[in-house]
Parts: sequence; structure tokens; C-alpha cells
Amino acid sequence: MEHTRPVVVLDFGSQYTQLIARRIREMQVYALIVPCHTPFDDLAAMHPQALVLSGGPSSVYDPSAPVCDERVLKMGIPVLGVCYGLQWISRTLGGRVEPARRREYGFAQLEIYPSTTLLQGIESPLRVWNSHGDHVAEVPPGFSITGRTENAISVIENPAAGIYALEFHPEVRHTAHGSEILSRFVREVAGIRPNWFPRSFIDETVDRVRREVKGETALCALSGGVDSAVAATLVGKAIGNRLTCLFVDNGLLRKNEFAQVAGMLCEQAHLNVRTVDASVRFLTRLEGVTDPERKRKIIGEEFIRVFEEEARRLGDIPFLVQGTLYPDVIESVSVKGPAATIKSHHNVGGLPQDLKFRLIEPLRELFKDEVRRVGRELGLDDRLIDRQPFPGPGLAVRILGAVTEERLEMVRNADAVVREEVEAAGLAKRLWQAFAVLLPVSSVGVMGDARTYASTIAVRAVESEDGMTADWANLPAPLLQRMATRIVNEVKGVNRVVFDITSKPPGTIEWE
Repeated sequence: MEHTRPVVVLDFGSQYTQLIARRIREMQVYALIVPCHTPFDDLAAMHPQALVLSGGPSSVYDPSAPVCDERVLKMGIPVLGVCYGLQWISRTLGGRVEPARRREYGFAQLEIYPSTTLLQGIESPLRVWNSHGDHVAEVPPGFSITGRTENAISVIENPAAGIYALEFHPEVRHTAHGSEILSRFVREVAGIRPNWFPRSFIDETVDRVRREVKGETALCALSGGVDSAVAATLVGKAIGNRLTCLFVDNGLLRKNEFAQVAGMLCEQAHLNVRTVDASVRFLTRLEGVTDPERKRKIIGEEFIRVFEEEARRLGDIPFLVQGTLYPDVIESVSVKGPAATIKSHHNVGGLPQDLKFRLIEPLRELFKDEVRRVGRELGLDDRLIDRQPFPGPGLAVRILGAVTEERLEMVRNADAVVREEVEAAGLAKRLWQAFAVLLPVSSVGVMGDARTYASTIAVRAVESEDGMTADWANLPAPLLQRMATRIVNEVKGVNRVVFDITSKPPGTIEWE
């Protein structure tokens, strides 16, 4: 979107920074995330229409706390601070921030003052979602307090300077009217009109990839999911038959998935698809490995080795296309700012140091639902667009402990039952993901009047919009009963089924 003036989001390390950009994009307004330490001249050259300062895990009074150039507050454009952003604005402009006597994590009731500009018309009290251990003890000169929770100053405003700040997180769905609050800032305070659409993203991405690849060739890692299919289609539009797609069986796929997905991918006339069975080499590398980070890194490296071998066979292809999304990035490495690493994704933190390819990741800034909208705009098959997410490391991260053929067979068969029952109940599209996890737990049971000592399967089902946050799905009891009965009866080696009722946060969607 080189021709469009963006709303720039300065990232101070929050796990939810990209949610801010995503909410703004939902308004069809282009938003761009940059690190908080971006040089001021580079930031000014972007000609932003407004700035949002994100949250972050640090305390503003720590010596190593992330900062940005103070001139961002004097650019003559509207500024919105969120959580850490509020605290940084307050301290920078002469206010005082200190550790809170009572920290606020989770829900709180916000009292909105009639004097507010930003929250005018929003109902009070408002249910908001907090995540902070510090608070503003004294606001900067020129600012007024326009909202409080029981424990903290929560909204401050200086309309004359065009600076507004919130202690809570409007970008998460847990905050009532959160999107409306962001919309008021973008559309009413900043006066920005819609300027971003899926077609615009497609055109800009195709043009950028064409310039980057020039006359060379590329290899695309296809998984059978929407991300890699959309990435392949975008790059294919840019370079045509100079793109070769590779679908690899790593031995960690779901039941019958290699044959089904390979057939579906090969039906896509615009994709030049090759298949490779590399299951033996992956399972050999994983033998005896129990640590989930080691699993992910081994799988990531082995994928790259397979791609390198195929690239040599095809004539030393220099580029590798991946369907990497932003949730993969933010959970794996601190790319945009000082965000904490949650876990390495095989296609990000799991990449080897000696990577020979130059990466093309056209979806790196998007969430899953945005990718699906782009896929529909591209005319992709609904069977690809609507597939539930499946982790790149596959069933290796749904087996807690060592990966063996026997344990793979158990989780593969249990997972097939879960998916079949969810589909039969008509819930497949409602759920973000539904799957089985094999636990490293054995327990006593009774089957056929005989004592058993067998394994435990956990059923995981969540609802989400983007994978960054998720709520456990309250599946009907009869459905859970059918799943449990079938798993115990049909999956050899399992005598107990449990249901995971943990949301994200505090848990992640996948167990490893």
C-alpha cells in the first residue's frame, strides 16, 4: 500500500499489537506496524495520518524499557496510547507512573466521565479488559482524566494536542465496544476515510513480489491449508510458471490427509504441485525427542532440507515461499518489537541458521480471517479457504512426549473421531479448531470386566477470530459423550477422554 497514507502502530512489544492494526483494517483503513525504535525521519517519511502507541510487557521507569522518539508526539497528527503507550505518554510529557498497589489483569468496570471526547456516547460503566501492573499516579500538564476503574486512572485526553490514551485494551474482543472506540479515534478524531481493501492488498503484494523475484524461480511450501494456498496463488500471479509448489508428507499428518490434500491441491489448475514422501526421515530425526521446542526446530530444519534437495533437483531455485502469518511471527520471535517469545513456530523460530533460500512471505502481516477474505477475492476453492488451522509440525505437537508410530496411530485415530463428530454436528465452521491431544498419562480403567492401564486423550475445541486469543468451545454434552465413547471403543490403547476448558490466554491453543 505504498500509495496510501497509513495509520502507524508503534510496537512496544505487546502480544496484541497486531490486533490494533487488524481492528483498524476492519474499518477498511490501512494500518502499518513498525518497531517503537524506528528512526523519526523514517517514520515521518511514511506520512502517517495518525499514530497508535501499543501496549508492552515492560515498566516505563525501567532503565531498559522500550522508548520511541519524543517527536512523535509533536507531528501534528492524532495520537492514541494503549496501556504501555498511555504510561509512556504520561511519563514523557511530565506525568508520573508508578507500581500499582492493586494490579489489574482481566476484566474491570470503567466509569466514563461526561467530559470525554474520545468515548463520547459510549455507555458507562463499560466492561474493559486490562493487563497492567503499573498505573498513572499523576497526569501530564494539559491532560484531563476522562475515565477511571476502581483501581486506576484509565482514560486521559488532551484534545488541543490531539493526544488520547487508554489504560485498557480496546483491541481485544473482551472489551465491550472496543472496536467502536478505535473507530471513533480513526474516523472521528483523525477523520480518516476507508482506503484499504483485499483487492488493494492483492495488487500491491503481486507487484512487490514481481519486483523482488524479477526473472528468477521460487519454490512454495504447500501444506494444504488456506495460508500456503493463498501465498502460492499470490506469488503465482506475480511470476507464473516460475513457481513450483511442494507438498511434503512428514509422517505427522492427520488420517488419510496426504492423499486427500494432494488430490485437492492438484485440482487447482493454477498451482504446479509436486508431492514428496519424507515421513521416514522426519520420524527418524524425532526419535526420543520430548521437548516441544526441540520438536519444532527439528521439524522446521528438516522441512528446509527437503526443500533444498528439491530445489537442487529443479535447478537451484533461490526463493522459498511460505504461508507465514502474523500469529506465527509474534509467538516465535521479537520481529516488530520487544515482544516475549511464547513458542517457536517451525516456519519462523524453527528455521536453520544456514538457510540457503531467500524467503517470500506475502501474508506475514495478516491474520487467518484476513487471509480467508483475500483467498475468496482470489477465487480459491471453499474447501481450501474453510479448512481449520493445522500446525506445521503436525501431530508431533499433539503428542506430549516422544513421537512413535504407535502413539501417532492413537492420536491420529482419536483426532479423526473428533473431526467426524464435529462435522456431523454441523459445528466445523463455527469452531476455530477441534482436535485430539495424546497425553503422557496412563490411568486405570475397566473394559470387558478386565483391568486396563492405558492412555488418555484430551479433546480440544476453541472459538476464535484470529488465533491470538481464543475461548474454549462449550460443546454439547451429547457430542462430547459420542466422542468419548467412540475414542475409547475405536482407539486401541486409550481408556480415558478428558475435555480441555482452558482459553487463550492463559493457555495456548495447541498444547505444545
